[in-house]
Amino acid sequence: MNILVTGGAGFIGSAVVRYLIEQTDHRVVNVDALTYAGNLESLTEVEGSERYAFEHVDINNAAQMQAVFERHQPDVVMHLAAESHVDRSIDGPAAFIQTNIVGTYTLLEAARQYWNGLKERAPEKAAGFRFHHISTDEVYGDLEGPEDLFTEETPYAPSSPYSASKASSDHLVRAWQRTYGLPVLVTNCSNNYGPYHFPEKLIPLMILNALAGKALPVYGDGQQVRDWLYVEDHARALVKVALEGEVGETYNIGGHNEKTNLEVVETLCDLLQELVPSERSYRKLITFVADRPGHDLRYAIDADKIERELGWRPEETFETGLRKTVQWYLDNRQWWQRVQDGSYQGERLGSL
Repeated sequence: MNILVTGGAGFIGSAVVRYLIEQTDHRVVNVDALTYAGNLESLTEVEGSERYAFEHVDINNAAQMQAVFERHQPDVVMHLAAESHVDRSIDGPAAFIQTNIVGTYTLLEAARQYWNGLKERAPEKAAGFRFHHISTDEVYGDLEGPEDLFTEETPYAPSSPYSASKASSDHLVRAWQRTYGLPVLVTNCSNNYGPYHFPEKLIPLMILNALAGKALPVYGDGQQVRDWLYVEDHARALVKVALEGEVGETYNIGGHNEKTNLEVVETLCDLLQELVPSERSYRKLITFVADRPGHDLRYAIDADKIERELGWRPEETFETGLRKTVQWYLDNRQWWQRVQDGSYQGERLGSL
């Protein structure tokens, strides 16, 4: 099949592209605007494949997106292109409204126009067409009790400009199915981590700061809880949903790894102490800083539906995935050093 992946040069998108090229026989079209977090160096392993094509296109550009659909004739769209960092959304929400809401609308319209054309000229291909929208568990807000879990029926209650923009895009996707019949699927995932992660996010930032002997800033008291999902496990889940999920359904994807932010940072420190011993314990670099505005306390995913209906389960534990992640950053200094030479040098964002 022809699979169109938006945001395929980003963290999760590049993992999806690598998985599709390396583990399947499908053809992949990567559509990416290459904003600050898009990095084609994350795709060097696959860029020589005859089954891979790259289109440097912004999903907000309706004419160019329509041309991409006509040129590549996708069977499946996997929509990952998004602004995704909560802190950046606090500093500059406009970009999140534009990309996550307007961009999703523009893409939906391009897909609808293409799909309507298929129904006339290739009805069998139209019958199998799917639009898979990839979202986040942050649209649900936060959980009050220590035992509660997000399910596919949890009401939306977003807290940040980022999560509100993603919630809006989710609603648009479902409305395009309800109103126009567009065959859609939606997934909401927990926090991802792993190789090729842009270093503004918690885990890569802590690794690189620790290696540089810099402070490890932890928001508030560090007791915010997240469910951590290894990015390659997530990529497998996304492809399974896109190809085998039931149209119209939502699937929550989680890693079964609830950890406080402080636990994550302390575990990273201990791993680095083992792999790159320091005379001064890395834990001594931990510094508590003012909390993020509107910081959600706890996220946790109930992934029973995708496990029960599609047979997906994460392969990595938090311990094995984190060790692989740290080792990757140690082995790929050129990748992250070039990123650090660019638009982000580890400064704090979203502090108001």
